[in-house]
Amino acid sequence: MVRFALSCIILFSWFPVKSQNYSLEQLLSYPFPSELTASQVKNRLAFAVNLKGQRNVFVAQPSEFTPRQITSYSEDDGQEITSLQFSPDGEWLVYVRGGEHGSNWDGNTGVNPNHIASIPKVEIWRTTYDGKESRKLAEGDYPAISPDGLQIVFIRNGNIWKVSPEEAKPDLMVEVRGTVGDLSWSPDGKKLLFVTQRGTHSLITYFDLATENLTYLAPSFSRDMMPRWSLDGRRVAFVRRPGGSGEAKTLLGQHPTPWEIWVADIESGEGVQWWQSTRTMRGSYPTTHGDANLNWTANGGLVFLSYADGWPHLYQLTENHQTQVTKGNYMVEHIRVDGSGSTLLFAANHGDESEDIDRRHLGMVDLETGKLDWLTSGSGIETFPVLLSEGKQVAFLGSNARQPLLPTVLELTSGNIKAFGKSLLPTEFPLNELVTPQQMTFEAEDGVMVHAQLFEKKNGVKDKPAIVFVHGGPQRQMLLGWHYGDYYANTYAINQYLAAKGFAVLSVNFRLGIGYGYEFHKPANTYWQGAAEYRDIKAAGEYLKSLPQVDPQRIGIFGGSYGGYLTALALARDSELFKVGVDIHGVHELSSRLEMPEGFEKAPDFDLALKTAWKSSPLADLETWTSPVLFIHGDNDRNVQVVQTVDIVRRFQDLNKSFEFLMIPDDTHHWMKFGNQVKVGMATVDFLEKHLKDK
Repeated sequence: MVRFALSCIILFSWFPVKSQNYSLEQLLSYPFPSELTASQVKNRLAFAVNLKGQRNVFVAQPSEFTPRQITSYSEDDGQEITSLQFSPDGEWLVYVRGGEHGSNWDGNTGVNPNHIASIPKVEIWRTTYDGKESRKLAEGDYPAISPDGLQIVFIRNGNIWKVSPEEAKPDLMVEVRGTVGDLSWSPDGKKLLFVTQRGTHSLITYFDLATENLTYLAPSFSRDMMPRWSLDGRRVAFVRRPGGSGEAKTLLGQHPTPWEIWVADIESGEGVQWWQSTRTMRGSYPTTHGDANLNWTANGGLVFLSYADGWPHLYQLTENHQTQVTKGNYMVEHIRVDGSGSTLLFAANHGDESEDIDRRHLGMVDLETGKLDWLTSGSGIETFPVLLSEGKQVAFLGSNARQPLLPTVLELTSGNIKAFGKSLLPTEFPLNELVTPQQMTFEAEDGVMVHAQLFEKKNGVKDKPAIVFVHGGPQRQMLLGWHYGDYYANTYAINQYLAAKGFAVLSVNFRLGIGYGYEFHKPANTYWQGAAEYRDIKAAGEYLKSLPQVDPQRIGIFGGSYGGYLTALALARDSELFKVGVDIHGVHELSSRLEMPEGFEKAPDFDLALKTAWKSSPLADLETWTSPVLFIHGDNDRNVQVVQTVDIVRRFQDLNKSFEFLMIPDDTHHWMKFGNQVKVGMATVDFLEKHLKDK
């Protein structure tokens, strides 16, 4: 059995670099912006930037919008910045440093990829707009600044705490049974609104600062969530979903997840149902970016997102009337309603070109008239729009095939667009050497149309080695340019690097992903219920095999998370097609991951469900897995438990199968430390090169 740690592989490149003039570390040196936010006054912007692991807060404002760094973190220490927000007067900002808020669990628990003596805490910090003063206020998470700017409330250990922005002396404010979430101030600053989680159900709760009493709004045995203050502070809207575990119905098959929108009166505490979904699959609770995206409007109505017509679209609602705000074969995400409730901004895969379904462009809706204007078009990708306080500019994060995501501003009157974050690009970043991925479509064996992006240097070389890249999620969509998610910006860079080294790389958007309508997003017989989405991965391999410039005997595959699961499935089922693979924190055994609340073991198809889940797992086909594989996992992964890789490695050892591995101690699913991001990327590239180049 051949088996060894990757530390010996990443010290050298198996083949000399001939086809590109830059290193992977140079390519990964792109700045990644996030947390774009605007002040309520003074036309100011703020955003966080991760530059080679150094995460800092930047600000900018008209007319030049020159980015200015106001914090001074200089280590690659894996400490992210989240919850960035301005004070009401725009003179200072609050943010959270630490944790991993993109995880499935323990998001507000410290991470320690630098292996220091004490695990870093998740902390709330305050910094002035001029950058002259910065201080830690408290350990905690999810801060909310009071409307008068005199208090900050936050969550620690499931309860509500408070701290003055001038004095770092936190105090316990509200202690509850259960845990607190989704904390916000009333417009007059006299009440706090939040969700109280009680396990089987959750309650919409507000705390009156004057009386120091809690009030539960329209309490029920449901899971109430997403509470939103009306602009006058007299009402609260929220989403209601069924509580408990439900009846022991069948495990296999698809079941609708109905939901409702309620509005409660603050004085009486009574609630009224304003809207109810249909009990159909399309009527189910939306699970795209931001979920229901519930917001109040200036006229006392609500806007929300629903898949009712087969695409995730916006609807406007009053107590007795509903209208559809956006329509067409595209999805809406990154939704932002301005503070006045009159303007709504969003991103969508909409445009005049057929390629736009694999991009993002910005739209703006006047919520008083319902008029929709498209603000951007073309070959770029525009995301996370925000309206500046004077209403003359829209800031957003924009990219294209070569330019990574950067802070950008659009002048609404002239339509001029300026990527003012270009000054953040390091001089070593190879902007002009990158390829433009091409949109590809092909059919899976059952007739499902699949979209993909092909990365390839146009050098006329024949018999190229080729790679299928499989994204995670699975509720993701890879695009014709740099992605707006940090994990997928990283994989986009790796795809570019592989293309520069002579590979043809096909990034496949398999079913279960977003961007192509409900039936593609939520198909039957997928994941543990049959893995039907694997047909799209196999079809991607067959498509590469059919290309005249590709050597059909040199096709590999790699992916992370859900993509790691499908990579393992490909290697286990089709080693003849996929000659090698890199499985990054993948899931390998699914019978333990059945969506099975209490009592479902009595379901009539329980035994069949267990058998189906096992057959949908890579472990079920280990006997036919002959392709070389590299397993990679961080042992503080909070999205896929590291036991998934521990278990498959042990099985490979017992079966005397060849494999290689790279374990990253103390890092998470998202490679919080830049050094680990480079290490994993180089290990992936080197392994694929070793097995596919010049074979």
